[in-house]
Amino acid sequence: MPFELPALPYDKQSLEPYLSAGMVDDHYRHHHGEIIADLNRLMSTTSQADRSLEILIFQESAPLSDQAVKAWNHTFYWHCLSPFGGGGPSGELSRELVSVFGSVDAFHDALSYRALNCLGDGWIWLVREDTGELRVITLPDTDTPIAHGQTPLLSIDLCKHAYYQDYAHNGDPAKAGLRYLAALRNIINWDFVAMNAKAPSVASHQGSARRPMPR
Repeated sequence: MPFELPALPYDKQSLEPYLSAGMVDDHYRHHHGEIIADLNRLMSTTSQADRSLEILIFQESAPLSDQAVKAWNHTFYWHCLSPFGGGGPSGELSRELVSVFGSVDAFHDALSYRALNCLGDGWIWLVREDTGELRVITLPDTDTPIAHGQTPLLSIDLCKHAYYQDYAHNGDPAKAGLRYLAALRNIINWDFVAMNAKAPSVASHQGSARRPMPR
């Protein structure tokens, strides 16, 4: 069966004023939707029907694996945001972030600093290594932590299509990505991040090429 564009976990306008309904619609329906369409076109020329995104990521090569990565990353990203998000982490996740980064604010500073490496054309992630260590990493658009045995907790799309429409015209366009990143602090879905922090490591799933997708 062909892949379908997963439903957003909230209404498009519900992330305003941090992401406009038009920005979310363009990113979701056009960009994410085109990724799914391209993936299905590639699948139609292979014998890989009924394979999950995770299996395609682990077992196939480009361009099929690249499109599977983009599809997986975007679905994960939408769940990292919530109209009821913001504030900060609590419980064990908060204690871990403070232990690793010094404070939750210092964690956000680390995100901003590392984001400078890929603003406009990449992703930033909070991941758990198979050693249990938390790290902030950046990856290009066609890569994902699960391909490296890292467990993703939080992802932020830093490609221009994710923010430029909303943030390029309010101040220095070169700093649009940083303004977007700062705004997302108000809608990070910390419940989802905390759930991922408790999940089994990706390394434990690699034998079966399974990493549960967000529902």
